[in-house]
Amino acid sequence: MSEIPFYYFPIAIAVIIMFATSFRILKEYERAVIFRLGRFIGTRGPGLVIMIPFWIERMQRVSLRVIVNDVTPQDVITKDNVSVSVNAVLTFRVAEPEKAVIEVEEFGFAISQIAQTTLRSVLGRAELDDLLSEREKLNQDLEEIIKKQCEPWGIEVHAMEIKHVDLPVEMQRAMAKQAEAERERRAKVVHAEGEFESAEVLTDAAKILSETPTAVQLRFLQALVEVSAEKNSTVIFPIPIDLLSPFINKQSDKAE
Repeated sequence: MSEIPFYYFPIAIAVIIMFATSFRILKEYERAVIFRLGRFIGTRGPGLVIMIPFWIERMQRVSLRVIVNDVTPQDVITKDNVSVSVNAVLTFRVAEPEKAVIEVEEFGFAISQIAQTTLRSVLGRAELDDLLSEREKLNQDLEEIIKKQCEPWGIEVHAMEIKHVDLPVEMQRAMAKQAEAERERRAKVVHAEGEFESAEVLTDAAKILSETPTAVQLRFLQALVEVSAEKNSTVIFPIPIDLLSPFINKQSDKAE
């Protein structure tokens, strides 16, 4: 059996290195930013990517998928001097891979830092009531500011939304008392409005009954019917003198 010549080994090693440094396979959501001797020459992918071997060309993978980043909770002092802890969710994706690689170092970390700073800055200008009730407007302000700063990096910001607002225990108790007092106030107002409307209706009814004596008699008879429906054995019912006045007048006329 003949031995393999020694000079074949360097050739075999060179071939292996050539294949190892020439071919890459990128997934559908990946792009390769290619540098030739340190200079950017273009973006390739997905699929099979062929490069000049022996590290003459190098590539950096960039994912184009949407990234959902949980912004670290920030201690914020609102405009009305209330200390709260707020965290948010940032959604973005890489739109231009070459800018995301060339214009900024570690774009994920950079966006996270900008999101934290912007969150504290925007919420620090809002009052606590606005922070709890005007979240949609605050989310829009946050998104616009971050989008403006990330656009030169080829980053497309989809949304920046406040996720949770952690209030101190003392503030939660104060807000609970305030809400309870507000509910009591509304209940009293509703009760007073009901009493007022009832008084108006009773006043109108009294005027009608005073103008028609017969209506008063009918109302008493109706009350008797309602009482008798309760199956009481004894009914004590006051009879107004107006019911007997016709009989009294008739007897006086006969006496004369």
